[in-house]
Amino acid sequence: MYGLMQDRPLSLPHVFHRVEQLFGHKTIVTASSDGETRMTMSEWAERVRRLSSVFDALQISPDGRVGTFCWNTGRHLELYMAAPCTGRVLHTLNLRLFPEQLVYVAGHAEDEVVFVDRSLLPLLWPLADKLTTVRHYIVIDDGADVEIPDDPRVLDYEQLLADAQPHQGRFEIPDENTAAAMCYTSGTTGNPKGVVYSHRSTVLHSLITLTADGIALSERDVVLPVVPMFHANAWGLPYGCLLAGSDMVFPGPNMTPQAILGLLADHKVTVTGGVPTIWMGALPLLGDHDLSALRSILCGGSAVPRALSEAYREALGIPMTHAWGMTETSPLATISTPRTQHAALDEDARADIRARQGQPVPLVDLRLVDPATGEDQPWDDVATGEIQAAGPWIAREYYRGEGGGAQFTEDGWLRTGDVASVDHYGFIRLVDRTKDLVKSGGEWISSVELENHIMAHPKVAEAAVIAVPHEKWVERPLACVVVKPGETLTAEEVIEFLAPRVAKWWLPDAVEFIDEVPKTSVGKFSKKTLRDKFAGYQLALQRVMEP
Repeated sequence: MYGLMQDRPLSLPHVFHRVEQLFGHKTIVTASSDGETRMTMSEWAERVRRLSSVFDALQISPDGRVGTFCWNTGRHLELYMAAPCTGRVLHTLNLRLFPEQLVYVAGHAEDEVVFVDRSLLPLLWPLADKLTTVRHYIVIDDGADVEIPDDPRVLDYEQLLADAQPHQGRFEIPDENTAAAMCYTSGTTGNPKGVVYSHRSTVLHSLITLTADGIALSERDVVLPVVPMFHANAWGLPYGCLLAGSDMVFPGPNMTPQAILGLLADHKVTVTGGVPTIWMGALPLLGDHDLSALRSILCGGSAVPRALSEAYREALGIPMTHAWGMTETSPLATISTPRTQHAALDEDARADIRARQGQPVPLVDLRLVDPATGEDQPWDDVATGEIQAAGPWIAREYYRGEGGGAQFTEDGWLRTGDVASVDHYGFIRLVDRTKDLVKSGGEWISSVELENHIMAHPKVAEAAVIAVPHEKWVERPLACVVVKPGETLTAEEVIEFLAPRVAKWWLPDAVEFIDEVPKTSVGKFSKKTLRDKFAGYQLALQRVMEP
């Protein structure tokens, strides 16, 4: 027996028409080099309809890949909807990829057109002759003083919209499993790999961002996505905001802490989200701005230091909301919102809970697996294992089948590469990445836990811990520490601070002071860069702690 419900596809045209019909009075603000621009959702929807006709005029294939090389802006949001609503596939290009990776990604996806902010032309145009599949470069003039190439492939965004007739009627995507967008992994090892999101996965993921124990987006919210729109579709925030009818504020090219905080204050933003490095930079400036409207600061991309979250709670009255996921999980997989079992805990214990990555959101299944034996591990908050994930917005394979068994199990689960423990309520606590664990004398040391303790030192701005080879113990931890401006710190002080907080044999063998922890293209700490920098460091180790 089957249910007797209408069989209507879960597709993004529903989101577009909902915005157009219900939320035309809501606003989209974009910061730019020469001020701010504001448009209503009705004006935005009219532009989306014109843009959809532009794709036809440019003869983009029915499922052609539409590349974007843009900042977080309202015009980028137009592409977020126009491409998938016409059956094309949005492909957000990572602004921070190395040139050779950018060429690879655009060619691998077979982008037919790239929309590029004028300020970003100096990064993209030198590669144009290598991007052999790209037939058109559409320049979005963001006011930058950058010369626009005199080339027939280069067209003006606003002129194309002005010349286009708006698409009439409803957009239709009959098959909800049609590709809507694609993002590539940041490619820390090997070439980046393509993750292809469907209309169905995107709509379901967006719905979860509206749930009370999720991000709880609503029509009453004003949302500023700091996380780049090329990073897992800005964690799904743009689509979630459109579905909810939230007002939106985009930071444009100025991503300095001062600029971000100014926007949060000026527009009474209620929800924002970004990686820990953004919020570390903003912390010293919090007292200069009225951020009383904020109800939620989403933080993810890498483990959030407990000390950072608590510093925000003390300054603003709200801690960070820790979430976990990856490009392959669209990305929301868990979120650490408070639950009833935490109500009786004291503030210190609740801070420990907030430092966890949280409980799986509805429709996401997680399991904890011993990476060596493949056996399930108990959720007892003691056993550790690799997190594996399954769900309707979790990738089942990479574009063109690359990656294979290295990332996906035979029974269809995603191997995340994250090592964690899980309590019996399902709240996960990241221990490390499988590739970042330090294996000393046959025992594991968590680089993440060491980093969190070091960054709790009042004189430390950033810290990253890597494994370095050791003749006897195979590997030992090396702490790479950034000292706050105006402060002085010694290696001995770092070790003394750590000593009462971790097991003796976990203590780093050495501390190196560096100017900045290198970052990946999506703002995470680049342990690979540090490992390359300190290759052969075992010769310099002075102190070895017996496990």
